[in-house]
Amino acid sequence: MTMPMSDPNAWATAMNNLGMPPMGMTGQPLIPDFDPNLGMMAGITPMNPMMPGLGMVPAPLSQDVPVVKEIIHCKSCTLFPPNPNLPPPATRERPPGCKTVFVGGLPENATEQLIMEVFGQCGDITAIRKSKKNFCHIRFAEEFTVDKALFLSGYRIRLGSSTDKKDTGRLHVDFAQARDDLYEWECRQRMLAREERHRRKMEEDRLRPPSPPPIVHFSEHECSQLGDKIKDDGKFPEAVRVLLTWLERGEVNRRNANNFYSMIQSSNSHIRRLMSEKSQHEKEMEEAKDKFKTALAGILAQFEQIVSVFQAASKQKAWDHFSKAQRKNLDMWRKQAEEIRNMHNEQLMGIRREEEMEMSDDDMEDAPDSVSQAEALKEENDSLRCQLDAYRNEVELLKQEQGKNQPIRSEEDNTHSQQLSFLQQALQGMQKQLLKMRDELKQREAELEKSLEDKEQLKNQVQTLKEGLHNLQNIQAMRVSLTENIHEASVSTVVSCSQEKEGPTEKYPPSPVHSEREALLVGIISTFLHVHPFGASIEYICSYLQRLDTKINPCEVEALLSRLPCTFRQELTGVGASLEKRWNFCGFQGIKST
Repeated sequence: MTMPMSDPNAWATAMNNLGMPPMGMTGQPLIPDFDPNLGMMAGITPMNPMMPGLGMVPAPLSQDVPVVKEIIHCKSCTLFPPNPNLPPPATRERPPGCKTVFVGGLPENATEQLIMEVFGQCGDITAIRKSKKNFCHIRFAEEFTVDKALFLSGYRIRLGSSTDKKDTGRLHVDFAQARDDLYEWECRQRMLAREERHRRKMEEDRLRPPSPPPIVHFSEHECSQLGDKIKDDGKFPEAVRVLLTWLERGEVNRRNANNFYSMIQSSNSHIRRLMSEKSQHEKEMEEAKDKFKTALAGILAQFEQIVSVFQAASKQKAWDHFSKAQRKNLDMWRKQAEEIRNMHNEQLMGIRREEEMEMSDDDMEDAPDSVSQAEALKEENDSLRCQLDAYRNEVELLKQEQGKNQPIRSEEDNTHSQQLSFLQQALQGMQKQLLKMRDELKQREAELEKSLEDKEQLKNQVQTLKEGLHNLQNIQAMRVSLTENIHEASVSTVVSCSQEKEGPTEKYPPSPVHSEREALLVGIISTFLHVHPFGASIEYICSYLQRLDTKINPCEVEALLSRLPCTFRQELTGVGASLEKRWNFCGFQGIKST
């Protein structure tokens, strides 16, 4: 709440509304008849905080003093403050840029005019959204008016003097989150961010060093002007920078080579000027050194006099007449003067040593003085010769420019055009060769890719064949193991049958199997033919047996099979020219007939 300090009555009234004794700025009571028990001044009616000109929420003078809420009288309603002993009403977190408040606990008979009358004194209202229930949303024009509206939270409202339940209610005011408020707040933040970026950019532009001026493009007119600028001592730095840029860009060709040469020659002529300026500055530096040395010697002489004064004062004739404090100061001053004198003396000695070293270097350089003079004369002669060449080049350029205006072309131009045509033909031939080589390279790349694909296919086929061979070897091993098992089983069966038979062996006819090897062959062949129920030719049987033993003869095998008609039977299969003799295993039928 802001009030003019020159009006003591207004200040006292504001402090009376807060329930505090009205005090001046100096601590003296403004009104002597203040009664603190009544909470107001005698003879002064209490002011309504809702009155225009006063803030809704009076700012407390101290954090320890609570805000006193009073009854607020409006035209069509009355607001009664809440119990001061109750805790303050709870509110949600304030949304950014909040201008909208939620008002709950309205009377059922409340209208928009009533809401405008109560909350319109807080500030300008832009919109009111009233619900059929007992609440509404109010949007203010400014953000600070929301705090004034929150001051009314907890007040009990009564319409007129009615005591009906529909005409009464308890207000609850809280922050509300609205899209319009958030949008305006984001727009304001973006505007502030733009202003900040603009300010930073202006600051960076202000602190950024100025960019160098642009370099003009090469032309004959600019070239002639640049030649004049290079000859000028004041414009030489800028002109030589332009010349350097043209050279780096590659603006030199056969037509303007003489112009560039003359400009470079003019740049070279500035070396003598720069050397003379350097020698002048060195001379000035030597004079400044001599002046500094002379001044330093004078300062050192004065320091010697001051030190002599302190030494004379330190003698017994004068020393005994000084007090103890004076003697202490004199001793301290003498030490400081001696230190400064020694420092300056060392500095002067260092300068003299440097001069002696320079003089010794000059003595060593005096011997080849004649040689250096001859070299200087030679350099001067070379520079003069270069200047003469530059003038000649300028004259030739002028002659060439005059010759260009004539309609008849010179022989030099003809030769130049012929050379250009030859070069163009050579360039075309090289381009054709380059295209041909590019086509050959593409063809070879395609062939290489095709060969790589064939190689990958061959690798896959070899891998497949290796896997098939491995599987075939596994199958063959299984067959061999199965044959051995069957052979062992057949041998054991034959042995057991021979042991069960009784009687002398002379009763049976001689065995068709003459040796153990033939018995093994019979077992193996029986197993093999048992696996082939449709029979097998003698060549197929022998090829299988020769894997086990290469010494087996097909005739021997066929004779052995013929001697065992009850075990093996030969049959003819096929028709006509495809007749084939096959041996079958008939041991299971033969054992029944024997």
